[in-house]
Amino acid sequence: MAVMVEQRSFRPFKSSEEYLWAMKEDLGDWLNNLYPDLYITAENFWDRLDNGVVLCQHTNKVREYAQKYVVWREGQGKTGSKEAANVLNQPPVKCFSSAKRETFFARDNVSNFITWCRKALNIIDCLLFETDDLILLKNEKNVILCLLELARLGSRLGMPAPTIVLLEKEIDKEIAREADEGVESGDDSGPEVGQGTGQMVTNDLRNLDDMVRVQVERCKCPTQFPMIRVSEGKYRIGDTKVLIFVRLLRNHVMVRVGGGWDTLAHYLDKHDPCRCRAAHRQTTGAKLSGVRAATPDRPRSKSPKRKSRTKGKNMNAKKPSGALPNTASPICTFLRHPDIRGQAFL
Repeated sequence: MAVMVEQRSFRPFKSSEEYLWAMKEDLGDWLNNLYPDLYITAENFWDRLDNGVVLCQHTNKVREYAQKYVVWREGQGKTGSKEAANVLNQPPVKCFSSAKRETFFARDNVSNFITWCRKALNIIDCLLFETDDLILLKNEKNVILCLLELARLGSRLGMPAPTIVLLEKEIDKEIAREADEGVESGDDSGPEVGQGTGQMVTNDLRNLDDMVRVQVERCKCPTQFPMIRVSEGKYRIGDTKVLIFVRLLRNHVMVRVGGGWDTLAHYLDKHDPCRCRAAHRQTTGAKLSGVRAATPDRPRSKSPKRKSRTKGKNMNAKKPSGALPNTASPICTFLRHPDIRGQAFL
């Protein structure tokens, strides 16, 4: 007897975690394209990067492409590039190639990489990360944002770009065409950006519009949250005239939000009133479930009383015969001592 099994995603996600996983998949393919011996995946992404060696090696790769970019512009009879010149003006990054994770050498590698990004590529501080964000994985998102900005700036020098960056360029061109501005192809055009690896086909072979419809139909309200398809990959959200761009990155439905990205599931969690209320109920329920109620066999705990500073001291206890009042000065204490009185001083 044949059994029909519904095909599902190979990895379940929380909506807030899917973005990081999708970015690790794309950035991993991008780094494998640049460094075939790296063998980095979304599963071992941080294990390959947390000692800073690959990051320092990548700075030297950017220098190589900057040199090629300058030669290409000279061959085209164009002036030099300020971005390439700024990269070449910085010395090569010092790297401890044998650094182990969570060691001082690993911290030095990561710190040198951050400094190079700030000076050579002029990456602003809000797109950089702290050393512990990578070494101790305190803030994975900051590291992802920095690597994406590194890939964007490197693509201007002719480096291969991740798929997500190529999608950004595609959307920017579409916006420029709609604004009747056109895309200039004059003196500022650079060499052709290297293409990333091909996208993986979804395991259920649904197209983008079908996957968007599945996400929207999770709303069970009588009046469903509107998300109207305007054109391929473009939707009008809610009751407003706001347009969003939606793209398919492997089996992840991504939304262009400002200058960055988010998953469609997480985007709807923040904008669909039905999902916002459900998330609020779950959060409130989780908080209430952590409150311990008082029971007859387990009374409510009371806050400990403050201890008195005079506790344990008998204020009425008699002082020893040789004891002196607290107001006595040091010289009086010396002269009134039983062993001192009656002695002559010269």
